Amino acid sequence: MTIHHLNCGSVRQIEATYDGPAPAHAVNHCLLVETASDGLVLIETGIGLDDVRDPAGTLGADWVAMAQPILSEDETAIRHVERLGYEPADVRHIILTHLDVDHCGGLPDFPHAQVHVLAAELAAAQAEAPSFRYRSAHWAHDPNWVAYPSEPTGKWFGFNAIQPKDLPDDFQLIPLGGHTAGHTGVAVRHGDSWLLHCGDAYYYHRELDPAPQPHPVLDVVQTGSEVHHDLRLGTQARLRELHRDHGDEVTLISAHDPWEFQRAS
Repeated sequence: MTIHHLNCGSVRQIEATYDGPAPAHAVNHCLLVETASDGLVLIETGIGLDDVRDPAGTLGADWVAMAQPILSEDETAIRHVERLGYEPADVRHIILTHLDVDHCGGLPDFPHAQVHVLAAELAAAQAEAPSFRYRSAHWAHDPNWVAYPSEPTGKWFGFNAIQPKDLPDDFQLIPLGGHTAGHTGVAVRHGDSWLLHCGDAYYYHRELDPAPQPHPVLDVVQTGSEVHHDLRLGTQARLRELHRDHGDEVTLISAHDPWEFQRAS
């Protein structure tokens, strides 16, 4: 498999909390996985074409004012896919960590894909939309949802794991609670190692340090959007342990850290 790291939606510029990295726009870190037999698998969609063209209508004016997105069509997942020489229909599977606006805005650009998500997340989004975090415009085209109950089908480095339908065991859903009602990480095997997309389970790479250091701006966002504070902190503690004990086997990435994205890509 080949894994491409894509920024599908730059938002407000932030500074690092230590000397070295230059200020950078926070990103929407997506993955595009080329498989031998299952087509393209897109993990997260970021901001889509409709969001760029009508941000207030699809993303919501309040979210736009808070996030300050760049709104570049060139950054949308569909344009990344096309630049790699593929058609939108080649994206056969989309796996979402959750349904916040900046994670699923590109769904309408891939209407034929199976969309994998935890059932608790889909239920919360459909019940609460339209809201600051969930916008029904992103699924008005009636996606081909594949929703999973929270019961695990196996284990992955001590975490509960769920096998996605119609995909090999190189892909695993790893529920990482606290940020939303049905938030999940997505693990992808790459050769002899794994890549774990943690979504919004953490926002800043220094939160994985033994003495975690949240980012002063990003932490305002993550604490303001959490649905369960203690569960979120417990998830982060387990991710720190994973990073400490299995960092040679598993690479962790989050959705919005620009310096983490620069290292990965």
